[in-house]
Amino acid sequence: MALPLEFESLTEAISGMGVDENALISTLGKSQKEHRKLFRKASKSFFVEDEERAFEKCHDHFVRHLKLEFSRFNNAVVMWAMHPWERDARLVKKALKKGEEAYNLIVEVSCTRSAEDLLGARKAYHSLFDQSMEEDIASHVHGPHRKLLVGLVSAYRYEGNKVKDDSAKSEAKILAEAVASSGEEVVEKDEVVRILTTRSKLHLQHLYKHFNEIKGSDFLGGVSQSSLLNEALLCLLKPAVYFSKILEASLNKDADKTTKKWLTRVFVTRADHSDEMNEIKEEFNNLYGETLAQRIQEKIKGNYRDFLLTLLSKSD
Repeated sequence: MALPLEFESLTEAISGMGVDENALISTLGKSQKEHRKLFRKASKSFFVEDEERAFEKCHDHFVRHLKLEFSRFNNAVVMWAMHPWERDARLVKKALKKGEEAYNLIVEVSCTRSAEDLLGARKAYHSLFDQSMEEDIASHVHGPHRKLLVGLVSAYRYEGNKVKDDSAKSEAKILAEAVASSGEEVVEKDEVVRILTTRSKLHLQHLYKHFNEIKGSDFLGGVSQSSLLNEALLCLLKPAVYFSKILEASLNKDADKTTKKWLTRVFVTRADHSDEMNEIKEEFNNLYGETLAQRIQEKIKGNYRDFLLTLLSKSD
């Protein structure tokens, strides 16, 4: 018996990010037992033949893949339904459980939210986990990043339009000396932590300009590209660039499971902030020569794709 033509597209429906539920329903739901057997035999990347027992069994990695891809839409909807404060509190808690590899998420929440939203996340943390966010970070994080992370989540930044340019210039000199010095880790220096965790984002923009004039080079290029300090600087100074890079990484075909999850996080946490989302969309287009909507259409499938595009349209 020949395999029906519609089964040839079934592999595409269950590969990649998201699942094409309509294709599964129309093809598998209406299929005959014999056709499904032929499909299993033809899909050696998904099924393996047990010749001794005469049946085709799913590869374990295929089962895990499908569970993950079916869950993407559900997880996105649950995260979207949550209060933003609770969502951010849970993201920080998850980052602490995962350890150092996820500390950039704490930086993201601390540096890209408004003063009120960060304060709200700390309140939600009290309610959810019966301890303060600062306390939990201080007890879990060891080494040079503790001081910076505790300072960032404790911040309540001024959000007005007044800046003392002389102060910004003098602090640019402090940072220039800190970045150029050797020995002590930059993130352990009290003055560096004080500036990055207390100054307004507008003040830091002025500081950034002065630093680049003093050094003749970009401040963001003066520290390790993989460091938490660089993540903090990018989030504080160029959040649209930061989120665009996060989205590009999450949509890469070679992205790992953790990186792919970044896509949901960015969409559900930024979609309600139209100005920010529009800046991200513009920056993504500038950096990668394609609109974010086009990339989602190309890379994502099914209800998950439709939900992401619905969130994206909120900022139009």
